[in-house]
Amino acid sequence: MNRISSQQLLERYQLSSFTNASVFGALPLPAIHWLLDKGVIREFKKGEALFVPGESGNSFHVILAGSIDYYKFHDGRFAYIRTFNCGEQIGFVSMIALHDRVGRADAREKVITLEIDSEVYHDFHISHPLEFGILMMNLAREMARTLRSTNNILVEKT
Repeated sequence: MNRISSQQLLERYQLSSFTNASVFGALPLPAIHWLLDKGVIREFKKGEALFVPGESGNSFHVILAGSIDYYKFHDGRFAYIRTFNCGEQIGFVSMIALHDRVGRADAREKVITLEIDSEVYHDFHISHPLEFGILMMNLAREMARTLRSTNNILVEKT
């Protein structure tokens, strides 16, 4: 894992390319830039873990490049749940539910993420209240899509 600055990231990618991310949908460029500046940007090699069970769940990761496989840990074993793709987030549920990580997130390939911890999340609410509302809608929409997908799997199994 390698930490990079927002400036280094923006030397590789145009800021406008991140508006296609479902998490950033409808956010103005200055708000996205603020999040990139205040959050922690990391590059992960294939197979590296973003987080493991038991770690603090006080943040979430926006996937800026690449994809991540998520494995839920329960009853002493791991089970593959799904692949999270570029533009999606992983870890928001732990942060909003105030619980530790209950699974492992592994880089499926070279991955770049923006980690937004609860302090940055709070500060974004204070400094960009209108944009925070948009971010919340995007995060809620993504959670709703995940719930619907999970419910469909349960129906298919019965």
